[in-house]
Amino acid sequence: MKKVYSGLFRSAALAGVVGLSLSGVGAVAQVAAVERGFVSPPNEAKPMVRWWWFGPAVEKPEIRRELEQMKADGLGGAELAFVYPEVLDDAAKGLKNEAFLSPGMLGAVTYAQAEGRRLGLRIDLTLCSGWPYGGPATTLEEAAGRLRMVALPLANGALPMVKLGDGDQVVGRFVAQGDAKKWDAATAKPVTDGAVPAGSSSSSDRVALFFVAGHTKQMVKRAAVGAEGYVLDPFSKEAVATHLKAVGEPLVKAFGGTPPYAIFSDSLEAYGADWTPKLPEEFKKRRGYDLMVHLPELWAGGTAAADKVRHDYGRTLTELVDDNYLVQINDWAKAHGTKFRSQTYGEPAVSLSSQRLVDLAEGEGPQWRAFSTLRWATSANHDFGKTVTSGETFTWLHSPVFRATPLDMKAEADIDFIMGENQLIYHGWPYSAPQVGEPGWSLYAAAVFNDHNPWHPVMPAVSSYIGRMSYLMRQGKAANQVAVLLPTDDAWAGFSPGKVTVSGAMAKLISPGLMSAVLMAGYNLDYTDADAVNRVGVGHPVLVLPPTDRIPVETLRKIAAYVKGGGKVVAVGRVPSMDEEGAASAEVTRLAGELFGGEHFVADVGGLGEALRKLAAPDLLMTPGGSEAVGFIRRKLTDGDVYFVVNTSNEAVKATARFGTSYKVGAQWNPETGAEVGMVSAADTAIELAPYESAVYVFSGRPAGNAVGAGEFTAVNDLSRDWKVTFTSAAKTVNEAALTDWMADPATLHYSGEAVYSREFTLAAAPKGPVYLEIEGGKALPGSPSSPPEHRALGADGLPDPKVTGTGPGMHAYFEPPIREAALVTINGNAAGALWHPPYRLDVSKLLKPGVNHIEIKVYNTALNAWSALPPHDYKPLVEKYGDRFQMQDLNRVQALPSGLLGSIHLVTQGAQ
Repeated sequence: MKKVYSGLFRSAALAGVVGLSLSGVGAVAQVAAVERGFVSPPNEAKPMVRWWWFGPAVEKPEIRRELEQMKADGLGGAELAFVYPEVLDDAAKGLKNEAFLSPGMLGAVTYAQAEGRRLGLRIDLTLCSGWPYGGPATTLEEAAGRLRMVALPLANGALPMVKLGDGDQVVGRFVAQGDAKKWDAATAKPVTDGAVPAGSSSSSDRVALFFVAGHTKQMVKRAAVGAEGYVLDPFSKEAVATHLKAVGEPLVKAFGGTPPYAIFSDSLEAYGADWTPKLPEEFKKRRGYDLMVHLPELWAGGTAAADKVRHDYGRTLTELVDDNYLVQINDWAKAHGTKFRSQTYGEPAVSLSSQRLVDLAEGEGPQWRAFSTLRWATSANHDFGKTVTSGETFTWLHSPVFRATPLDMKAEADIDFIMGENQLIYHGWPYSAPQVGEPGWSLYAAAVFNDHNPWHPVMPAVSSYIGRMSYLMRQGKAANQVAVLLPTDDAWAGFSPGKVTVSGAMAKLISPGLMSAVLMAGYNLDYTDADAVNRVGVGHPVLVLPPTDRIPVETLRKIAAYVKGGGKVVAVGRVPSMDEEGAASAEVTRLAGELFGGEHFVADVGGLGEALRKLAAPDLLMTPGGSEAVGFIRRKLTDGDVYFVVNTSNEAVKATARFGTSYKVGAQWNPETGAEVGMVSAADTAIELAPYESAVYVFSGRPAGNAVGAGEFTAVNDLSRDWKVTFTSAAKTVNEAALTDWMADPATLHYSGEAVYSREFTLAAAPKGPVYLEIEGGKALPGSPSSPPEHRALGADGLPDPKVTGTGPGMHAYFEPPIREAALVTINGNAAGALWHPPYRLDVSKLLKPGVNHIEIKVYNTALNAWSALPPHDYKPLVEKYGDRFQMQDLNRVQALPSGLLGSIHLVTQGAQ
């Protein structure tokens, strides 16, 4: 067997750059310091887990055991998250659901944070139960508000009665021409003192319009026992203050003198929250006119005047949630010695720049080539100079629970890294009472990363990789070349009652076609918005305007100054024609014409890539192919450039790469071990990446090692046959002349856990060069892995909607691997490492000896095989007592899967021996 080396750059041009002189001691010192950190990343870069406490029904011994397991797994900490009960109280089994904020529950919090800190783990705290914020302390008056409209025919010229619900208040009465189904907002006249205004038509041609301010009555989702209640009004300072006092104070107090590292607010899923009692007053103060006389226009839309009202309404809502939710909670966190970590997107109407108001911005969603709230968060941090962006990671990873594999994790994590995430928070780790058996408790729709997962022994290797990359992605500064200006003013102008999400609008205003055009042309990108441009300018070499109608004049002036200073711009589809208020401003017309003429305008996204290449050289140019599958991100050091390059697809990539760095030579670093692999050239370099493989390249004036890719791989031993296989927990041993799927034997069809493959092999002499253990095989599966699909249909807030079914099993690797699903290797009793993603290859040179050698490969599958043999769980008693608080998803996918070693196994060497 001969095989071209996969995963490293090779270049004949290297011979011409070996003798280059170095450019400064400073570069050497900085890159060397980063490399030391890359080999041994600090604790703060390690991934964390969202630690779900169900009920909460938790006990101190298990709390301590799980924290110790997290530490052993290489995790950096946990976020306490209190959610729905999984079991009824059972004194005989020692199971008790402690009420939320009860002494028993708070005592468990006190114990967990103390044990976590003893172990050196970071402990964060969700400042509620379930999500969004709310609960029993939130009265109806302080619950999320909404505006609704009731249209009724006039009764003999008199105003009819309107039926009101609890908490409802009529805030506007109008009479308009038309009927209840179709009426003309332009004819609407306010009703004063109960008198119907005179009209030009009969009563039968007119309709009474009642605008009713009420409440969404949305309840907190997935609440723990005793945490049930309304979602709070995020626009209300008083409602947020009530929550902080009633929920925040006792939770943080339970941490004693050592507050949590951060408090957490999940995505703003206050669905339909579009009103607050003080909105009329705040609107008039902030916008300078009375919203209430324009309620028919706000509701109906369809005219330029209505669009202005809607824009001002949207902008006011954004300002209110900024001031009363984000700023207030962030200030409260600082006063309590902690930080505010916030998923600032969804409903209500936060903007990209709203994220500047919180200490720690967080996103989610591996939609690499579509709008993603993860890129929304990373971009805001890049725009405003913040270093760490966390991500709720693996939320929808390969449903159902327990189906996700380490390879699935890598497929998503690498996409998250190239979008700028550098603090992964695994979603998640279910606390599971030992009394309930296997596979234990799990959230209704999320991967499981605790030690009830059979492949869990490989977790330290996975977390080591993720921690190492998280550290590297914090070094220097983000260096994405392109900024895309989000049309926030257009989003506001598209608001209407019940439709008040900026991030949700962006999922439509920023098309996947535009994203792909930028990425496939060889650039990476950030988002920005008018507020960010006005505050901090444009920090990217190129600014792209998607199709945009409205833009603040101040923003256009800033862009003009940016261009004068050397910045490049290009508009797609159409250029702005109005200021933010919708006025046809002469200055907007003039500036837009000057900035976006000629080569600075393309009619559609089809011409965007070519236009960008005329403005700035690509940062990573792939020829003749590979741009569809390969993604990257660059971090700029003071005197160097760090590139992280990822094959996001299930097929091997072979192409020629040219990096946009000013340095001619660099080094490749191994993301698994942190070790330097060898030298690479920045120009015309051959690249070969296995499916889902990633690589790190650091260009600087620092000397590098030898050139990489020195020859082909050649097999020296075929180890594909004659293995003894011991199924550890089944006390069963078989001899396999040929590697066989566990499912082929009825006795192991439903086996989940560890199987130890062992055998001897003989080497006549120690090899002269490096020797690798390689497991080959696997095949690509149908799908579109290079551009991850919307694994769940999006709701109105731009977030995946779990209510939509039939949309696939979630984000995952479209690859059937030769190891199902991961393995640990030992040779002659010494650990060789973990095999969990392509290429399945380990350097075993130092472990081999002349003569007889003993090899063991411990293989781990998923929990689904064992789970599929269990009877369906009966949740009816739980629902009868606590209500239907969760629905386990994709249970039809709980079925046995191929397991074991299913590829060919060789010892291989590289180059001449």
